[in-house]
Amino acid sequence: MSTLESVVTEIEQGEVSFPTHADVAFRVRLALDDPDIPLAKAAQVIVAEPLLAARVVAVANSVAFNRSGIPVADVRGAVARLGLKFVRGLATAVVMRQMAGSIRSPAYQSLAVRLWEHTVHVAALAHLLAAKFRLAPDVAMFAGIVHEVSGFYLISRTDTRNDLFADGTLLTADAERRVGGAVLAALAVPAEVVEAIEALWIEGPLRFPPENLGDLLRLANQLTPIRSPLQAPVTDGMELAIDPEGEKQLTEILERSSDELEALTAALRY
Repeated sequence: MSTLESVVTEIEQGEVSFPTHADVAFRVRLALDDPDIPLAKAAQVIVAEPLLAARVVAVANSVAFNRSGIPVADVRGAVARLGLKFVRGLATAVVMRQMAGSIRSPAYQSLAVRLWEHTVHVAALAHLLAAKFRLAPDVAMFAGIVHEVSGFYLISRTDTRNDLFADGTLLTADAERRVGGAVLAALAVPAEVVEAIEALWIEGPLRFPPENLGDLLRLANQLTPIRSPLQAPVTDGMELAIDPEGEKQLTEILERSSDELEALTAALRY
């Protein structure tokens, strides 16, 4: 049995536990899931996680969200500008980032950074495309942020299992499905987002225009030029295949929105 397979089996047999430094962010994320949480209470909860509080204010003041040019200087104002759904996505991003944030090995730290670059680009693309195809942008961004959750969780385990990816092992579809399912459940990710991520784990034709969140996430994952370092390179048989009219439409969307995409990617990256 490979090291990867043995770790996957361990995860399936026991509770998913987050590293200490990610646990506070995780608890904040769960608190924000209350649909009736007042704005003032949400701001109070966010302040308990300083990194998240800083990110919320920074993103609210970014080019992507500060259309008026008037900055906000407090968490409550930032949450009001971004909306709670978007802030939940940022809270989850903090969990993802912190899961791999204290890794001692330079090689695995580099792996985590590359995976995060891929993740934020997919999340930004998903947010952008969802707005164009009349799907839910905040939900799409959230799905983009958590779509590599299995990879981040496994990387967070490398301090105790330092041979996990040492032989160049890639994350198999089976391992991604099994680990991802367990961690998504622990994070209390909504069913519609889990279903969208599961669409990445199966093969099949890509529908265009995207009809649902799963189609959209697959499209964003195919379009990003920043590939996941845990996945095999895209082969010719896996390339995005749409008709010429659809390709033209997609190209126009991406060209017109390039500045917005760059701003959102920069806002999510930290």
